[in-house]
Amino acid sequence: MNGKIRQKLITQAPRVIANTQAIICPICDRSIPASQKDAHHLIPKSKGGRTTEFLHRICHRQIHALFTETELANQFHNAAALQDHPEMKRFIQWVKTKPDTFYERVRKSARIKT
Repeated sequence: MNGKIRQKLITQAPRVIANTQAIICPICDRSIPASQKDAHHLIPKSKGGRTTEFLHRICHRQIHALFTETELANQFHNAAALQDHPEMKRFIQWVKTKPDTFYERVRKSARIKT
């Protein structure tokens, strides 16, 4: 069976998806290159969330470094609420000075470290 599936995949023509429209990060308002695109559940899956939004990888990691899943589900389940938080405002000001492809590891906040 594996041979037939592999053969079928090889014979199928590759699909080219042309998406020329730039995706803008709702957190930092910068264009998201394909290499830095992460899908973020607005309400965490563990809390019943289903909808996602594309964010820069660094913005996505910063959100999860600062907030618990409960906080995300109850208070910070949209971009506007996240942008209004003082620590996120400071992060956004900093990351806006970086190129769109910039990525750096993010440390967890001491407040939520276990």
